[in-house]
Parts: sequence; C-alpha cells; structure tokens
Amino acid sequence: MYEVTLSNVNYSYGDQRVLQDITFTAEPGDFVCLLGPSGCGKSTLLRLLAGLSFPSSGGITLDGKQISGPGLDRGVVFQDYSLFPWMTAGQNIVLALEQAFPGKKKDEYRETAAGYLEMVGLADAYDKLPGLLSGGMRQRAAIARAFAINAPVLLMDEPFGALDAITRARLQDLLLQLWQQRQDERKTVFFVTHDVEEAILLANRIVVLGVNPGTIKGVFEVDLPRPRIRQELYHNQTFQTLRDRLVTVLYENILSELDAGQIVASQGDGI
Repeated sequence: MYEVTLSNVNYSYGDQRVLQDITFTAEPGDFVCLLGPSGCGKSTLLRLLAGLSFPSSGGITLDGKQISGPGLDRGVVFQDYSLFPWMTAGQNIVLALEQAFPGKKKDEYRETAAGYLEMVGLADAYDKLPGLLSGGMRQRAAIARAFAINAPVLLMDEPFGALDAITRARLQDLLLQLWQQRQDERKTVFFVTHDVEEAILLANRIVVLGVNPGTIKGVFEVDLPRPRIRQELYHNQTFQTLRDRLVTVLYENILSELDAGQIVASQGDGI
C-alpha cells in the first residue's frame, strides 16, 4: 500500500492557471474522492497523478518517490473504457499482464485474465470484442484489467458517469467489494466524481475542489462504517449532515463564480 503526497502543486495550460497550490496526502489504502463541478481541474489532477502531465511547479510523490511518468504502480480507469477495440476483453487484460509481469507462460496470463473477468461477472466475455459488450460490461472489463496488474494505486476518472443508474450502482458496489477484499493490501484509490452521494458512498476522505483556478476548498472525513448499504445510508443522520455540508461548500463556490461573472458583465456594459 502506497502513500501519495501532493505538495504545492500548480498547473497551467498556456496562460490559464488550472490548479493552484494543491497540497494533500493520501494515506496508504485511502479511498479518496475528488469532488467538484465541471472545470475545476479534477481530471487534470488525475492526469498529474498518472504521470500523463506534469505540474508547472510543486511535486507529487508516490511511496516517497517523485512521479516522473506513467508506471505500472498505478492502474487507470477512464470514463471511455479505454479498451483496444480490435482485441477481445481477455486479450486486453493479457496485454496489461504481459507488461506488468513479463516472462510468464501464455496459459498463465490467460488463466489470470479469465479469473479477473469472472470476478467482475464477465466469465463469458473473454473472447468477445469490446464492440459486442454493453457500456457497463466494457467498464467492468476495464476495472478487471486495472485490478489484474495489481497496482498499489488506482486512478479512476468518472468511470461510471456515462452509465445508467442501475448499472452505475452495481459497479459502485463491485468496486467497493474488490477494494475491501484484502484490508492489509488495499489499493490507494483516487476517484473523480461530481456526484456528492457517490463520493460519500465510496470514499473515506473527500477532497472538494473549487474552480478558476482549481483549489482545495475542504477535505472531509467520511465517518460511516463499512460495508455501506445505500438503502440505509440515505436515512443515516451522519450521511445527511455530510451531504448538506458538501453541497453547501460546492454551491458557495459556484455562486461566487456566478456573482463574479455578473459583476464583470455589468462593468463591460458600463453599468
């Protein structure tokens, strides 16, 4: 289990400051949700953690070592499933396994890939191309691939955002089940979402980001026991109180941005 530390991270795209002074430490085995409105830099922050982009200033360390690029110590699940369409679900996982654990026999890779597909309820999908799978099935295959390489850190960028409500709920439960299986070897998870209730259901810590530029507006501990049963959560006073606090922080920031925009517009009109 790895600790992830962000120290005074700033990121600019051209002249636009996207992230400003992001400082946060995820303890080993933390499930961290990055919560905020569109445009606050959540996905950008995840790309920095993945090593696909680099901070303009500040640093990010993984297990005490500076992140210098992508690595097999981080599994990534994107919203668009990111499966190679010309390879079957099983072949997509085998390819990842070959990179993570070189030198094994082909039968070993195939057996491992089939096992993880079965774990996510896709026992019959090994030889099927992604185009023959539903959106929820493709996302399950992507999750299976991320867990198969056994990376200590898992980065997820709104992976359930494009799914219907029922499929989304099932995959949330599946993700928690996989994450909770080995308490002594839990992955450190960063999960991007703009859904307050999803964040509370999944996380033990929630980082709320504000916009223009993206800054940390608050870090909230989720003091709810696991396993979490969604039908019971909605009637839980701790859940309701935390949800109200998060919504308040989010809307305070959004309203301040709207007010600032109205002032600028008024000045432009000479009012």
